[in-house]
Amino acid sequence: MPLALLGLCIGSFLNVVAHRLPLMLERNWWQDVAEQLTDADSHARTLGHAPAPQLADSAGTLRQALDALPALTLSRPASRCPHCGTPIAWHDNLPLLGWLKRRGRCAACAAPISLRYPLVEAGTALVFAAIGARFAGEPQALLWCAVAATLLAAALIDWDTTLLPDGLTLPLLWAGLVAAALGWTLPLAQSLWGAVAGYGSLWSVYWLFKLATGKEGMGYGDFKLLAALGAWFGAWMILPMLLMASVLGAAVGIAMKLRHSLREGQYVPFGPFLAGAGLAAMLAGRGALLGWMGWNF
Repeated sequence: MPLALLGLCIGSFLNVVAHRLPLMLERNWWQDVAEQLTDADSHARTLGHAPAPQLADSAGTLRQALDALPALTLSRPASRCPHCGTPIAWHDNLPLLGWLKRRGRCAACAAPISLRYPLVEAGTALVFAAIGARFAGEPQALLWCAVAATLLAAALIDWDTTLLPDGLTLPLLWAGLVAAALGWTLPLAQSLWGAVAGYGSLWSVYWLFKLATGKEGMGYGDFKLLAALGAWFGAWMILPMLLMASVLGAAVGIAMKLRHSLREGQYVPFGPFLAGAGLAAMLAGRGALLGWMGWNF
C-alpha cells in the first residue's frame, strides 16, 4: 500500500515530465541553433565562405524570442489548465482524486482534461504495488520503482514525440552498472555485457537496415534504452525482451493500421514496447521469462 501511494504521486510527476521535458529539449536545441548561426569560423569551415549578415540578424531575432519565453522547468511554472492557463489549485491537483473530483474538467473553464493523466497515475501506482509484492521486504524495491518510473516516462515521451531523451536513458544505463558494482542486482560482468549486447544488437540491426534500404529504421535512443535494460537484466535477457517488444509493437502497429491511426510515415515508436518488455522482465523475473522461451540457465 505505501508503494502504491508513492506510485500515485510519482505518476502525477511523470505526467509533468512527459509534457515538459520534450519542450525543454526543443528550447535547448533552438538555443544551439542561435549559437551556430553566429559561429563564423564553423560556417567558413563547413561552407567555405563567411556567413551572410542576415544570419546574425536571424540569430538575434531567435535569441530575443527565446529570452521572451516564460521559464520552463520540471517545477516551474505551477500546474495549470492547458486550455485557459488557469493555475490548478492544490486540492484539484491531488493524484487521481483531483481528476475524479472535477469529473475530468477544468474548475475554471470546464474544458475536458485528458483521461491520460489519471490513467498514468493509476498505472504507476499499480506497477509500484506489483514491485512491492515482487520484492516484498527488500530494500531494492525502491530501486526498482525508480527504474520503472524512468521506463514509464521514456515510454510516454517516445509515444508522443518519437524522442528518447538522453536525460532518461543514460542515467538509467549508468545506474544499472553502478547498482551491479554495488552488488544490488547482477554481477558487474553480466551487467556490463548486458549493456554491450543491448546497444550492439540494435546498432547492428540499424546499420544493416540502412545499408540495405538507405533508410533509418529506428533512432539511437532505442539503442541506449536497450543498453540500459541490458545493464539491469543482463545479456541473456536481451533476446526475450526484444522478441516481446517486437511482437507487441507489431500487434499495435497492425491494429493502428487497420484503424487508419498510424502517424505520418506509417510507423509506431519502438521505445514504449522496449520499456514494456523491461517492466515485464522486472515483474515476472528472469527465470520466468527465460523459462517461457524454453531456456534454462
